[in-house]
Amino acid sequence: MRLYYYAYTGHKYGLDRMKRAVVLLNGLREKGIDTMLLVNDFRAGLAARDFGISESVTIEGIQDIDAIAKVEDCVIIDSPEDDHGRLVKYCSDFKRVFRFAETDDDKTIHGEVMLTVDCDNDACISANIVDDFYFKEHKKEERTLFFLGDSDADKIILNNADAFVDQNMELLLGHYFYVKYESDLEKIFSKLHESEEYMELIATSSRVVTASYQTALEAKVAGAEVIFINLKNLEEKKIKLLKLLNIEINNSILFNRVEQKELESVVDVSRVIEKNETLVTKIINML
Repeated sequence: MRLYYYAYTGHKYGLDRMKRAVVLLNGLREKGIDTMLLVNDFRAGLAARDFGISESVTIEGIQDIDAIAKVEDCVIIDSPEDDHGRLVKYCSDFKRVFRFAETDDDKTIHGEVMLTVDCDNDACISANIVDDFYFKEHKKEERTLFFLGDSDADKIILNNADAFVDQNMELLLGHYFYVKYESDLEKIFSKLHESEEYMELIATSSRVVTASYQTALEAKVAGAEVIFINLKNLEEKKIKLLKLLNIEINNSILFNRVEQKELESVVDVSRVIEKNETLVTKIINML
C-alpha cells in the first residue's frame, strides 16, 4: 500500500497546498508509510525539494490520480478542481480517500474522510497544518518581512509600490515569479530574500505581512506579529481562525504603515493548530 497526496499548485495558485503536503508526507514517511507527492505543475515538485520531499510525480489534474494510484492505495486530495464525478470512483476503488474541504459548507460526499478548518474533536482531522519547525523556539530578528505569496502574475506589488516605499520592509521572493523584475523590486524594499530562505525567515522574523493563509499560520505559530492581506475573499471559517489567533486582517494591499507594537495576548496556538504527530497518527489510524 502506498499513500499518495495530490496537491493542486501553479503560478496562479501558489504553493500553499504543497507546503501542507510535505508536512504530512514527511511525518507519514517517518512512521514507515510509503508515500508519494502528486502535483500538477513540475515546478512545484522542484520547490518541494526545499521542504524535504526529494521525489514527486507530475500529473495533468485530479482526474488522473488513478493513472498512478492502484486499488490497494490511499489518496489525500488537496485541490479545488471539479473532479467531474471521478471522486465516486476513487472512493470505490481506493482503500481510503481523504479530502480537504474547499468551502465552509463542503461535506463528505462518497464516504471520503474530510480535513476541515474547524476540526474541534478527536474524530476529525484538521486542515490547519503547520510544520513542527515553526513550533520550535527561534531567535527573532527585528524585521518586517513581506511575502505576498508564491506568485504575482498580475504584478500586484509593482502596481501598489507606494504601499511599500519607505516602510523599511524586506521582501521574500516567491518560487514562481519576480524573474526579470527584481531590479524594480529592489527600489521598493530594503532587502530581497530568495525563496530558498522561506522557512528560516518565516520562523525568525518579528513581523510578517502576507496574502498567504498558510504563511500567516506558520508565522503566528512561530510567534510573529502577523498581518494578513485578504486579496482572495478567504472563507469565513478561515477568517474566524485568523481572528482567533489575533492575526490582523486587511482587505486591501494598501495597508497602513507597519509599525512596531506590543503583541497582544493570543490564544494558545497549540489548542487551535495540532502538532504534526497528532495529525499523522489520526491518518495512520484510518488507513
